[in-house]
Amino acid sequence: IECTKYSRKQYEIPTVVGIFSAFGLVFSVSLFAWICCQRKSSKSNKTPPYKFVHVLKGVDIYPENLNSKKKFGADDKSEAKNKSVMPKNSLHLDLEKRDLNGNFPKTTPKIQSSPDPENLSPKHFGERKKDSVSPDSLKSITSLSSEDKQDKLGTLFFSLEYNFEKKAFVVNIKEARGLPAMDEQSMTSDPYIKMTILPEKKHKVKTRVLRKTLDPAFDETFTFYGIPYSQIQDLTLHFVILSFDRFSRDDVIGEVLIPLAGIELSEGRLLMDREIIKRNVRKSSGRGELLISLCYQSTTNTLTVVVLKARHLPKSDVSGLSDPYVKVNLYHAKKRISKKKTHVKKCTPNAVFNELFVFDIPCEGLDDISIEFLVLDSDRGSRNEVIGRLTLGSLAEGTGGEHWKEICEYPRRQIAKWHMLCDG
Repeated sequence: IECTKYSRKQYEIPTVVGIFSAFGLVFSVSLFAWICCQRKSSKSNKTPPYKFVHVLKGVDIYPENLNSKKKFGADDKSEAKNKSVMPKNSLHLDLEKRDLNGNFPKTTPKIQSSPDPENLSPKHFGERKKDSVSPDSLKSITSLSSEDKQDKLGTLFFSLEYNFEKKAFVVNIKEARGLPAMDEQSMTSDPYIKMTILPEKKHKVKTRVLRKTLDPAFDETFTFYGIPYSQIQDLTLHFVILSFDRFSRDDVIGEVLIPLAGIELSEGRLLMDREIIKRNVRKSSGRGELLISLCYQSTTNTLTVVVLKARHLPKSDVSGLSDPYVKVNLYHAKKRISKKKTHVKKCTPNAVFNELFVFDIPCEGLDDISIEFLVLDSDRGSRNEVIGRLTLGSLAEGTGGEHWKEICEYPRRQIAKWHMLCDG
């Protein structure tokens, strides 16, 4: 009898422990689910902050105007009244005056016209406007024929100022008008602007992208500290107007080049506008040459590629020499299956690489194989620019097809050739 009682107690204890464990597990899961629901509901009730901040890499600049509510040629008196009434935490109310692209509504004709001298505030008397667009010139622009409009790339409006107290050079990119449509389907563009101070290229900035507009109003201020006023005359501003493309390389609309020699900034802010011109037309005559060595190993079914040299590479911009490097892409049936790249060579039009890459070929023979060489200019502050392009394969024309044919006819032999680069 005592043995049976002891065996019953021995079985009852694990059963009780299991029941309490099950209740504890159910309670823990329900408590965790309740906490998650409370957190989710509290997050949904919070209002998102409306604040625009420039995101720039490796550049010592400080954007001053975060609300971007001042438009070129707008009235400063109405702006001062709004500032006095508006509380500090009402930044989102100003942003609601714009559309989703950050543009002001086009129903206010005063914004598009030049400021009236009779209604100017005292602040405007300290500013000088250079090359302003008069109403007569605007009428003449609207009356252009369709052929003339195709040649026009638009107009860029900006202002320059030097702050003697902070020893800072201030550039305000206001707006662009009459940009061409880079997207053929929607007949619009997604413009943004890159700006570089030449010749040293130390200061590089860019604006935000404004979606689906041909008259973007950026109104972004960039302040460059540490530039003495005595050096302003030796600098050149280089604006590049681009259209953002999510699925491929961004389209270059044009450029504006402003030498600061002869421009006096001691009397106050200077308002300027310039016609946008095609970019680097002078570089289209030659993109340079690339020396490539190829060897096809039929036994191991591998392709050895040696990037030897590049010569006569064009300048990336008016500042001077480029910093070239080479990307090598291997394609099988028009699908990229491998990629390599060389090291960057600083400030030279005649780079020596001497770098070897070995690619495994997934099929027998080289009929469906092609290699693409992209020579790029390394740019730490923005997207690297393509200097030139070269394709080698059975369907390639010129020296590219001849070189490919030779390595197929003479396997296990290293064959080197110079190739002319084409536009990227």
